[in-house]
Amino acid sequence: MTDAGDDAPGTPPASDTEYGPVVDSVDADRVDGWPLPLRGVTESVVTTLGPNDLWNLAALGLHAPTGAGDATHGDATHGDATHGDATHGDPVTATTWGNTRTRRNFHRRGGGVIQFVSDPRTFVDAALTIREFEAPVLPDAHAWVEVRAEQVDAGEDGGTRWETWRLHPVAAAAPEPAVPRINRGFAATIEATVAASRLDVPAYDTDDLLARLRWLADVVDRCGGRPEREAFATLDTETAWRDRLDDATDVVRFDR
Repeated sequence: MTDAGDDAPGTPPASDTEYGPVVDSVDADRVDGWPLPLRGVTESVVTTLGPNDLWNLAALGLHAPTGAGDATHGDATHGDATHGDATHGDPVTATTWGNTRTRRNFHRRGGGVIQFVSDPRTFVDAALTIREFEAPVLPDAHAWVEVRAEQVDAGEDGGTRWETWRLHPVAAAAPEPAVPRINRGFAATIEATVAASRLDVPAYDTDDLLARLRWLADVVDRCGGRPEREAFATLDTETAWRDRLDDATDVVRFDR
């Protein structure tokens, strides 16, 4: 793993540090400049420097290049995934929704610091509260990537403005040897196995379980990578849960 700097957690990253591409032939999900494999939509937090010279914390979904993560664009923590091929040089993207501090700071400063954390309290703080810090890197970050944010698309959905950004790595560090990857598609697949295993248990309501499986399949389609889709395809085959639906025409299907 390439480490572009010796900055300790909490130390502002050096924007002029060159961060070379990661080359790992055994890891098909590796994307240039990122300290961990990415696929589908990987959940992260980002700090961006505000006009008060404090770093604002927010949640940000990272959409891997098509093929590596099979993702295109979606909201900050939820995304729409598609299938295709990718090269290691394709950029990671993220989408901001609404007039958020992250959006304004991306425009104002041109980037931020992506961080990979595993504490659920940090995710909740990032998504639902206002937290500002004097230093950009959180103490519990397993790894961080300073990125240059380039707006490449924008539009409106349901009255809310969205903007899609290409994230270009500038510098990165991974203080810990193992960096966890949080992917909603993976979590949804695990949860689906629980729901599917209860379909014939009298203590559980079948309609509720089928509704849950329908929703979880949608999460896997939007946020999962190839392994999650293939796993859900096996779940489909082994349980035939769609056959129990009154109408399955709008339920996403997966191929192995």
